[in-house]
Amino acid sequence: MRIAKIALVILFVILGLALSAIILMQEGKSDGLGALSGSTDTYWQKNRGRSVEGSLEKFTKFGTVAFFAVALLLDIIW
Repeated sequence: MRIAKIALVILFVILGLALSAIILMQEGKSDGLGALSGSTDTYWQKNRGRSVEGSLEKFTKFGTVAFFAVALLLDIIW
């Protein structure tokens, strides 16, 4: 059981560092004054899922779920 705790703590730290790096690599979401008129749909925003920014958002979502799952497991077994 002790090895599982150590492995989960190491995974928790790695996930925390990876999430911090991924979040810092993302661009800001400021659309400027174009957001007021609602005309911010550009080609790049429609195809965002295939871009690097879209990949970073997906990794952020999955990493966050994994981070909280590991945190919950650590809380249960500690």
